[in-house]
Amino acid sequence: MSMQWSGVFPAATTQFDENLAIDLKATQQGFTNLLDDGVDGLVIIGTCGENNSLEPEEKRTVVAAAVEAKGKSPIIAGVSEFTTERAIAFAKDAEKLGADALMLLPAMVYVPTEDELIAHFKAVAAATNLPIMLYNNPTSYRVNIGIESLAKLVEVDNIVAIKESAADTRRYTDLINAYGDRFHVLAGLDDVALEGMMLGACAWISGLTSAFPQESVELVKAFKAGDMARALEIYRWFMPLLHLDAGYDLVQAIKLAEEIMGRGSERVRMPRLPLAGKRREEVIAMVEKAAATRPTQR
Repeated sequence: MSMQWSGVFPAATTQFDENLAIDLKATQQGFTNLLDDGVDGLVIIGTCGENNSLEPEEKRTVVAAAVEAKGKSPIIAGVSEFTTERAIAFAKDAEKLGADALMLLPAMVYVPTEDELIAHFKAVAAATNLPIMLYNNPTSYRVNIGIESLAKLVEVDNIVAIKESAADTRRYTDLINAYGDRFHVLAGLDDVALEGMMLGACAWISGLTSAFPQESVELVKAFKAGDMARALEIYRWFMPLLHLDAGYDLVQAIKLAEEIMGRGSERVRMPRLPLAGKRREEVIAMVEKAAATRPTQR
């Protein structure tokens, strides 16, 4: 369990060509560009990676491409499946392909009881030696990993971290009060990321970092150095865009931001559609304003 849960991990996107097939070259180049800009690792095939819009073999191809591109940086692969059996199969394959850790979600669509949720997590964890980060996002997935529920997972040695994407920042303190340093807690919602780190989160998993990686890295660097004035300067500049991470159309918005910044394409797979109309105009204006007013790099 040598994984370093520290710094900035972009929730990287999966790139598609004009026919909406995976553009593996562009996807891998996106991974490389982020790593070259100084991020501390990558989270792939998560929500922003459109996990549930990918076929099983496509997911495995993306993992292999990320491992090839990663150098010494860790790769965290999303495990987001409709059944526990499929989640186990993918976790095993991701380990074989060279992923460094897994981000494990509740089974998709079905809303489980607490016992079912715990059984799902335990079954997947038992199938792999990789460290596992649970993903708590009650708004998007209608499932909350309760503070009390985690007591049933303390004994599972390779469940070591939690990506916290609840908007209520009290969760950070409650988690740490309940479990101390048993679980690494990572900030997973962009527009409360700095608050999360102030309350004890050890790292930030970020959507908008895919469009503005250098600023994200500098924000965390300033925070860790105790330069709150600098961290707040960047955070306040960033905040209009960070709010996009909390929207229902976050994938389309982040991919549009990537395209504007020359870091990818806005293409998404149905049922998602690229942003259109007033919403598209709003996001373009926000990204262009952010690009024109970027904090001076130090």
